[in-house]
Amino acid sequence: MKYEPINPELFIINRDNFRKQLKPKSVAIFNSNDEFPRNGDQNFPFRQNSDLFYLSSIDQEKTILLIAPDCPNPKWREALFLVETNEHIAVWYGHKYTMEEAQKASGIKNIYWLESFESALAEVMATCENVYLNTNENIRFSSEVPYRDLRFAKELKCKYPVHNYERSAPILSQLRVVKSALEVALIQRACDITEQGFRRVLSFVKPGVMEYEVEAEITREFIRNRATCHSYNPIIASGKNACVLHYVENDKECKDGDLLLLDIGAEYANYAGDLSRTIPVNGKFTPRQKEVYNAIRRVMKKAISMLVVGNTIDKYHAEVCKLMEKELINLGMFTEEDVKNQDPSKPLYFKYYMHGTSHFMGMDVHDVGSKQETLQPGMVFSCEPGLYIMEEGIGIRIEDDILITESGPVDLMASIPIEADDIEALMAK
Repeated sequence: MKYEPINPELFIINRDNFRKQLKPKSVAIFNSNDEFPRNGDQNFPFRQNSDLFYLSSIDQEKTILLIAPDCPNPKWREALFLVETNEHIAVWYGHKYTMEEAQKASGIKNIYWLESFESALAEVMATCENVYLNTNENIRFSSEVPYRDLRFAKELKCKYPVHNYERSAPILSQLRVVKSALEVALIQRACDITEQGFRRVLSFVKPGVMEYEVEAEITREFIRNRATCHSYNPIIASGKNACVLHYVENDKECKDGDLLLLDIGAEYANYAGDLSRTIPVNGKFTPRQKEVYNAIRRVMKKAISMLVVGNTIDKYHAEVCKLMEKELINLGMFTEEDVKNQDPSKPLYFKYYMHGTSHFMGMDVHDVGSKQETLQPGMVFSCEPGLYIMEEGIGIRIEDDILITESGPVDLMASIPIEADDIEALMAK
């Protein structure tokens, strides 16, 4: 792995917390992600199932985790099943976990090769009543392809139709949404690597460079600082491209006078960083660009101050929209009279600010969690207000990652340049 070894205590605690939520006489089963075909005989780079990694730290394909706390046979109360390596696999595809390495990484004592799984499953199913199956219940998830956990669930229900089946996702969502100190440290590392990529851009960008050249500089910094990869497809959007929220072509020229919106994040040990900054291509904001930028920055400061224990994302976002509405009036986009006469179901601000202010963060950049639940210490959120004025060619988004604590919000990206004057000063060097 590119990342450094993780303290297995994290995964031991995670499994213990999960185990406590199971009904008596239960088994829970987790499968690794598929290796997805790219073309010909090539696959996309493998990325582990977040739930399996959260419970085991095993970052390898063809892995199964079995947790059956009340099983009479102690071998199956907590067991990992891995693909058995051999000389051919080692030569052609590289090193795979040995049993000893898997034990050390996960803290699980019972490690077996995959060929043992079916017999183990038969024994466990004969003694359990409840079966917890894992499915992707992230509200943003959509796919036409049945993934491994889903295929496994269908096969198991066909083979064992009279067991009681339960969902692991609600338990894991509640556990994953609150980060431990060890997890926060991993997210902080992802944020720190993201900072290195952004600082590299400040010294590189100038009129005439291509968006993909900027992406290449960021990728270079991420990988050389031990990031696994980007935590999502990077957005490198110059000029009017910045008004396209999920612009990922990154193939246009950065021109003199344009703004360059960067929405980037490093993934470290399967934990995500998520940063947005908007900088002037020539190193100097125009008066209008700076006026809009500073308006968004004022909203961001107030928004961060509202990310506190007891609030909810839905209530908080509604307040942020009111702040943005006032700034848009000051920017001359519409008047107070226009607001009084607007259709409440189609607020005027939505033309220029059409996305949420925050999302949950963690192992996934858009992590599990409900926007209606009360904020708790240990939760991590993005904070990303923005304005998109297509008619002026101005698209600006500013984003940091915020940790909720008992004493107030903590900005995990506080060291990354953010004020317009500071960005100009650094680009001038």
